[in-house]
Amino acid sequence: MSSETSLPLGPLSPREQNRDIVWMMLPLLAVSCYLYGARPAVMCLVGSITAAFCDRLVAWLRGRPHDRTENSSIPAVLVMLMLMPATLSYYIVVITSMTVVLVAKAPFGGYGHYPFNPSAVGYAVAAVSWPSQVFTYPVPFTTMSVFSTAEATMVESAAHSLQAGGTPNVRALNLVLGNYAGPMGTTALLVVLACAMYLWMRRDIDFAIPVGFLGACALVAFFFPRIDNIGLAVPWEHLYVRYQSVKYELLTGALLYASVFLINERVTRPKNRRAHLVYGILLGVMTMTFRYVGTYDTGVCFAILCVNALSGYLDRLFASRVRREEVSS
Repeated sequence: MSSETSLPLGPLSPREQNRDIVWMMLPLLAVSCYLYGARPAVMCLVGSITAAFCDRLVAWLRGRPHDRTENSSIPAVLVMLMLMPATLSYYIVVITSMTVVLVAKAPFGGYGHYPFNPSAVGYAVAAVSWPSQVFTYPVPFTTMSVFSTAEATMVESAAHSLQAGGTPNVRALNLVLGNYAGPMGTTALLVVLACAMYLWMRRDIDFAIPVGFLGACALVAFFFPRIDNIGLAVPWEHLYVRYQSVKYELLTGALLYASVFLINERVTRPKNRRAHLVYGILLGVMTMTFRYVGTYDTGVCFAILCVNALSGYLDRLFASRVRREEVSS
């Protein structure tokens, strides 16, 4: 493959890239603790300890010393946990963290070799196994302690309202600031956007993938809005409904969070930069398909797992096109 078409690693090593992800989780965790108390921090601590233990367990089972420079498990677990409600039981935190390392990562040879995004795998396992816990969320500033969530006021997400054909009752300011019920690390959109700019400046992420992803999601939401069931009306009719559809589809359901921390994961995205836009478009179409016909509010992780399987094919496809262009020139 030509060096002009393959994605350079840039100035950062994988260890530095993973460290950047951990640092970007901290402001999201701070917002979560402001809204829900200390419990999100304890959840992340439990998940991180579990991931570190699993890494050492894998090294022991293989009869090798633990590689202290390989630090990808903790950021993968943190990215997954930020998709969860702050009331998630600790045993689910432990099980899904073990899934990230022992099921999605280690069997394929560790970092750099797994075909599916480990964070998405962990979330998918939790969503399928414990949907009643994963898809109900505490109201911000509700009463909740580190050890008990019995008194927390639980509601369904804004994405669930869309799935039912309704309009979420969330003000625009609260959408931006994150002051509404949802996954604990995904609702603070301003913080997510700030993290995206930092990671882009550090060359940790490529904007071609999220541009294709969010663009495809916006087009589907505009032409086929779930709000008010307007059906197949001509595009210039019901413009306010279409605007509402695009706004709520993009700003709820963890789409922006996923565009920064999930779909840009370096191991599972295409290596060929020419394939990034197409990869993002496929992810957007698949995500909206899961949203429209699926049973889960947050379908983006399932879409990521499906499209991850096409990364290698897209690399080969665009490499073939480059070779044909070089021959013809």
